[in-house]
Amino acid sequence: VQLVESGGGSVQIGGSLRLSCKWSGTAPGSNCIGWFRQGTGKEREGVAAIDSDGSTSYADSVKGRFTISKDNAKNTLYLQMNSLKPEDTAMYYCAAVLLSCWNWTNVTRYDYWGQGTQVTVS
Repeated sequence: VQLVESGGGSVQIGGSLRLSCKWSGTAPGSNCIGWFRQGTGKEREGVAAIDSDGSTSYADSVKGRFTISKDNAKNTLYLQMNSLKPEDTAMYYCAAVLLSCWNWTNVTRYDYWGQGTQVTVS
């Protein structure tokens, strides 16, 4: 599985961005794909994830502001980010694991990572 993110950039406080992650390669029936972020000097943290059955999970810090979705026909994962705050500034990564989204925030569970896309809010 290969993952390629796009859509990052600079935005003003309160603005919106939509990140995309296009995946290639086959995936079994059970899989979890999600978004992580890593700010300067911080650990990588889970932002949101979506399971193969469409169920979603979010970090408390982004609930109500971010929405994860995917289009299986386009092999694309999305992250709609609204009401952006300076603390959302980070490199955002797409990640996938050929398992369910159980314990989705654990970065060590993920076998496949994209190269990242930078989001800067100021």
